[in-house]
Amino acid sequence: MDYNQTNTYYGNAVQEYEPIGRYTAKTFGWMFLGLMVTFITAIGSAYSGLVIQLLYRVPYAIFILGIAELAVVFFLSARISKMSVGSARALFLFYSLLNGVVFSVYFLVYNVFTLVLVFAATSLFFGVMAVAGYVTNADLSNLRNFLVGAVLFLAAFWILSIFINLSQFETIICIIGIFIFLVFTAYDTQKIKAYHQAYASDPVMAEKASVFAALSLYLDFINLFIYLLRIVGRKK
Repeated sequence: MDYNQTNTYYGNAVQEYEPIGRYTAKTFGWMFLGLMVTFITAIGSAYSGLVIQLLYRVPYAIFILGIAELAVVFFLSARISKMSVGSARALFLFYSLLNGVVFSVYFLVYNVFTLVLVFAATSLFFGVMAVAGYVTNADLSNLRNFLVGAVLFLAAFWILSIFINLSQFETIICIIGIFIFLVFTAYDTQKIKAYHQAYASDPVMAEKASVFAALSLYLDFINLFIYLLRIVGRKK
């Protein structure tokens, strides 16, 4: 799902299979459904004691779940054009469920009021950038290489921090992470219009592109939430 490829369709006179407003609303609807699945699963896993039992019986359970999440994302990204719409939606919801189990750990570490407060702040920042990305006339696809490089930098830092104590740089990295995923939010929101235009004559592919866009926005929201929580979150 290369944004640069779909972006080349701008300006072509292709009959739309559904209005852009409805298509955008549907994409955000799937994203919000994924978030709902994640947070309901997280609350249920935390307060039922499921996550504690999981961590006690399988010491590396969180890392295993993290690898499973990456596998689902990579598989969905690589096979989105070949799988059915139903399969794409099912994988997205399965990923949201897995992430909910991982997220349940935060309910054990942080105060619930803090989590609600950070969630509200994340929603506000995310909403502002989503609107900015949707209404801007600037071509944000030019930021693709910068954003990919920034994500690789963040990933390298957290991997390195496992082996080296880099806690003194954590606040700076979190601020950088917030900035990166705010920009990603605007970038991924604009992609919705690109996908709508690119697949206007292919309703099935347009539906799958909508799921992929929802996953991208979901990841933007989750990462933004995590980085904000690392900065302002109050632990128990």
